[in-house]
Amino acid sequence: MLIITSDTISGRKYQELGIAQGNTVQTVHLGKDIMAGFKTLVGGELTSYNEMMTKARNLAEERMIQNAEQMGADAIICMRYASNSITQGAAEILAYGTAVKFIDE
Repeated sequence: MLIITSDTISGRKYQELGIAQGNTVQTVHLGKDIMAGFKTLVGGELTSYNEMMTKARNLAEERMIQNAEQMGADAIICMRYASNSITQGAAEILAYGTAVKFIDE
């Protein structure tokens, strides 16, 4: 599946099928959340949160692709991520874009 952030695919004709989307809410376990709290006192990278967000983006993107495939899409254009804080240590990631079907093949 071709996934691009631009709003067109050069040299291709396609039909827009609709919005493809996938989301997830991820959290770190309490022990990592407490350790991240201590880390804010001394500064530095919060690796447990980086890992959580990477996992969340990957899962949301996989779900977006599944949604596009259910529509019969060949590609997703204008792909974007959005995030929201749900509670302390938990975040929602939404991956979305326009599912398209090639018509020039």
